[in-house]
Amino acid sequence: MAPSSSSLSFTVRKCQPELVTPAIPTPHETKLLSDIDDQEFLRFTYSIIQIYGNESSMANKDPVRVIRQALAQTLVFYYPFAGRLREGRGRKLMVDCTGEGVTFVEADADVTLDQFGDSLQPPFAYATEFLCEVPDSQELATCPLLLIQVTRLKCGGFVVATGWHHTMADGAGLSQFMNAWAEIARGASAPSISPLWRRELLMARDPPRITRNHREYEHVEDTKAPGTNSNDNLVQRSFFFGPTQIAAIRRLVPYHLRQCTAFDIITACLWRCRTKALQIEADEDVRMMCIVNARNRFKPPLPVGYYGNAFAYPAAISTAGKLCGNPFGYAVELIHKVKGEVTEEYMHSVADLMVIKGRCMLTTVRACLVTDLTRARFREVDFGWGKSLSGAPALAKTGPFLAATHIVSYKNPKEKMG
Repeated sequence: MAPSSSSLSFTVRKCQPELVTPAIPTPHETKLLSDIDDQEFLRFTYSIIQIYGNESSMANKDPVRVIRQALAQTLVFYYPFAGRLREGRGRKLMVDCTGEGVTFVEADADVTLDQFGDSLQPPFAYATEFLCEVPDSQELATCPLLLIQVTRLKCGGFVVATGWHHTMADGAGLSQFMNAWAEIARGASAPSISPLWRRELLMARDPPRITRNHREYEHVEDTKAPGTNSNDNLVQRSFFFGPTQIAAIRRLVPYHLRQCTAFDIITACLWRCRTKALQIEADEDVRMMCIVNARNRFKPPLPVGYYGNAFAYPAAISTAGKLCGNPFGYAVELIHKVKGEVTEEYMHSVADLMVIKGRCMLTTVRACLVTDLTRARFREVDFGWGKSLSGAPALAKTGPFLAATHIVSYKNPKEKMG
């Protein structure tokens, strides 16, 4: 049933999970993940939800059947997803390409899109009803690397929920996979972009050497007394940043920073507001980790088709007092500067750090994480029924971060949400 906290009640009837395997036999081999892929922080399943409306031209087609068949064909090209993870010496992760398949659940819900009203906007209030149950992701040997549920709605629309083990791909990589899947659902015989494994490009060097200051991985003591964790009172909310809102905030930015991005402005605003709300002591450090796609930071850029994790989480750091007491431009400049630190050498240094320090965890103490998923374009994935009405993370939790912030594209009646 839908959550009791909502006035809308409906039932989702799920069939037994099945394993969808590649449509034809695929290579049985072992592939190493990169040292960026197999970080401790990424060893979890992350879920995206896409919501589609009815399309009259597809009236005679069943979305579950179309999407399932296309998935089997797509796994021929992306066959590592049909395998299972293994852990080797030094906790090194690899994929045993067994062709066992990915989890697929067919479901039906006795509800229409209209009944959801405004709740379609991220975070989708009923997301958990449409998610395939995620097994313990620590059980690497048995955990499927993709978990998909397609739920038909009474109105002819449907919901696609895709969970993937984050060690296999980042948001850009998953977007590449999903667009290949959608192309095949629309009738293509092969993806327009051929997938490339090439994980050796982000392996640690021999010998490994840390050449950059990676404060995102520092061990930080939590000064909060037991039982006073600020995460206990956090709630998930959406805020719309359309052109009008962005322009209003940009007026607070000094002239020399006027070319900063909307991401810089939104992130700086959220960082200051969050720090004030949590009432962090003025002399304590706070961190804002900005996920930066590093594909084009390499020279030459990583090859087209690479779908592994290729991002960094550089941390902007300030004392809470300086962050909240200085003009707004102070926060914007910190965000803008730290994003620029991500280079090819930075990425190699992170990979080396993982080997030297035993795949250490990101710090979560007085830290927040922001990821920009607008360029992943999950809303544009078209299985034949047109673009999705909403495409966004299903849950706020991102690994150890109970309340990560996601910047996603969403169209309301007037403007987009940044």
